[in-house]
Amino acid sequence: MPREATPLVLSDLSAFARNLGRALNVRPTAEPTPPGHVELQNLIARAAGFKNLPALKGTPPGPVPARAALPLSENARRTLMQFDGDGRLVRWPAKFTIQRMAMRVLWTRFEAKRLFTEREVNAIRRTAHAFGDHATLRRELVKHRLLPRKRDCSEYRKLPARADDEVRASLTAWRARIAAGAT
Repeated sequence: MPREATPLVLSDLSAFARNLGRALNVRPTAEPTPPGHVELQNLIARAAGFKNLPALKGTPPGPVPARAALPLSENARRTLMQFDGDGRLVRWPAKFTIQRMAMRVLWTRFEAKRLFTEREVNAIRRTAHAFGDHATLRRELVKHRLLPRKRDCSEYRKLPARADDEVRASLTAWRARIAAGAT
């Protein structure tokens, strides 16, 4: 039986991987066995945004339209103004909501599922700002519960945190600004 190629174009590989991981984690099974090939194909199709494999096969090949960019709120615009063209924080914001979004930007510079020493945290933070107060940034990352530490400050770790739409929009715009500056 001849096999038919099924093209799959992903506009966001990260979102696809997250969706597929969630689907694999919640799939009901009596035994901890990997899914069969048909079930896996349907999981992949759903993670890509389709109802199932036949819906994926029914779409014409080509790029899948990307999601519309989230609109920037006034706070998100003000947060972006706190960063220079290299993505470094140039001043400490006075408004709490702007501080919160700025901390989320700095939080993205830390690797997930990894323990950091205080020296490593300081090194990352020093490259992330241009105003000379890395101790404030460390305290704020801990205060905003993005980078908890042991009581003796010997170990830090990045907590997974779900961003709201406003924060996601500012992060997307910040990344686009950095990418545009790199070209």
